[in-house]
Amino acid sequence: MNSLRLLLAVALVVLILPAAGAAGDGHYVPKAGDQFHYAETIFLNGGIGNYTGYTESTYLNGTLGVTAVAANGTESASYSSSGRWSNNTGSSQSLVSSGTFTFSATSFLYVQGTDNQTGYTNPYVWFYMDNTLADGATFYLLNTQMSVTSTDASYALASTPGKYVSTIEAQGTGSFQRDDEYGVFTASYTWTSYFDPATGYVVGYLYTEQDRDSSGDGFTMTDLLYVTSTSYPLTSAAAPSTPSSSSPSFLPYLVVVVIVLVLIAVLVVALRSRSRRTTPLPRHSAGGAVSYAPPPGSVPPPIGLIPNQQPPVPQVVLRETVKVNCRYCGTLIDTTDSVCPNCGAPRT
Repeated sequence: MNSLRLLLAVALVVLILPAAGAAGDGHYVPKAGDQFHYAETIFLNGGIGNYTGYTESTYLNGTLGVTAVAANGTESASYSSSGRWSNNTGSSQSLVSSGTFTFSATSFLYVQGTDNQTGYTNPYVWFYMDNTLADGATFYLLNTQMSVTSTDASYALASTPGKYVSTIEAQGTGSFQRDDEYGVFTASYTWTSYFDPATGYVVGYLYTEQDRDSSGDGFTMTDLLYVTSTSYPLTSAAAPSTPSSSSPSFLPYLVVVVIVLVLIAVLVVALRSRSRRTTPLPRHSAGGAVSYAPPPGSVPPPIGLIPNQQPPVPQVVLRETVKVNCRYCGTLIDTTDSVCPNCGAPRT
């Protein structure tokens, strides 16, 4: 009798262990009610040639949430965002976008519709990844291949100054041809994104794009996004020992000062560019599939990444002076500048 009981107990353990292992190996599957709010800042600066002195800025606040989960793994979701776009010539426009879409928790692809990500063919979602991937593993965001560079990266949470959270860090690079009313450019970019290790949802990202044409004209575009609140808890982490470009610790300061600094910079640039330019800034067509400077009353273009339309933002060098390296991205900046023109970080 004792032998029979022992055999039954062993058989039960053998049956349970594989099931438990399979459950532990699976990545997080989104649940109805999962939601995050985010802030996004987009700058176009660093203009050269015909774009010298030209700047654009876009500020957005948005929400994305899962509303239902189907048995086949298809997730229903909704999104909304609002904000404002402006440039140094005085043009500005309110931006509002909202809608619904579905995506797969298995393939990580959009299934029906997107959160306003136009211009892609069969894209992957940008806000969610497999949270079980190890260092060196690859996956896709939209149409960019990303590589996991750390599974325990400290990230400065901008919504709570001084607080850091644990994230999965991934980075991707690429290039494409931009052909729109701004001209034909060769665009190259770097995209560093951070995800919650427990759920795989995005915590923040920094996207930097350089555009140049055959005549030497061009500009730089940066897109910074970070969550401001989540329906699920994020894991606290210690601050990194030294600041680095991969952990944008400038984010807490950006929330407080960016609006004031940009308003001042736009005013100064506009006045200086008008006083030293002998010809008007080149005007861009209001038509076409992509519109950086949308005409009044028109539907604003969607904000996207690679190789979509992106309302950007710029800057101009006002005078030659002593330059120092940015603490965060290494770019040479004037000692008179209060923020880095490339990544938006405070100089001190």
